[in-house]
Amino acid sequence: MKDEDKQILVELRKIQKNKKNWKNNIDNVANYLNENYSVKVNAKALWTIGEMGLIYPAEVEEYVDEISAYLENDHSKLRERSVNALGRIGRGDKNLIIPHLDKLMKTRDDKSENVRLSFVWACENIATNAPELFLDKLEIFFEMISDCAEKVRIEAPEMFRVIGKRKPEHVKPYLEKLEYIADNDKHPVVRIHCEGAIRITKKIIKKK
Repeated sequence: MKDEDKQILVELRKIQKNKKNWKNNIDNVANYLNENYSVKVNAKALWTIGEMGLIYPAEVEEYVDEISAYLENDHSKLRERSVNALGRIGRGDKNLIIPHLDKLMKTRDDKSENVRLSFVWACENIATNAPELFLDKLEIFFEMISDCAEKVRIEAPEMFRVIGKRKPEHVKPYLEKLEYIADNDKHPVVRIHCEGAIRITKKIIKKK
């Protein structure tokens, strides 16, 4: 790693730790979102500005297009971090990522399992405050329970828990299929996460 990269990464870590000054440092972090810097610096800047965007979505709005552009980057780490950042920003304000949602949804088919994992995680983040954006997309997450990557399979059922807690009637049609996976899947964590989604959905339905 170049000395310059080391210095920048140290600076970004300091900024990330000092949450009280995040609002004043958003522009400084965004400065590293360009091709003049290394992949490691870009990746750290994307992660940091995503976390900032959860708390200060309005202040990162001008950089969302730039962040979204990394969804199609050649480096999988930068695609992954772009997805992460949009997930956090979208949790802060769904309206900032709606113009990029179609592009974000395409990352479910990314060749990198880490990008696909981040896709599920980001969608969970956004759905926490805006479940309505995914009510017609649940089949995607059900299919991802059969992904070839173990980490993706483990995370995918969590989307049903997030939606089930907020819009249980939309998860209800999947309960029987989720119960089958909860009883039969070879991976214990997949079974546990399916059971969790079923439990929360039934609990909320019962309350209504």
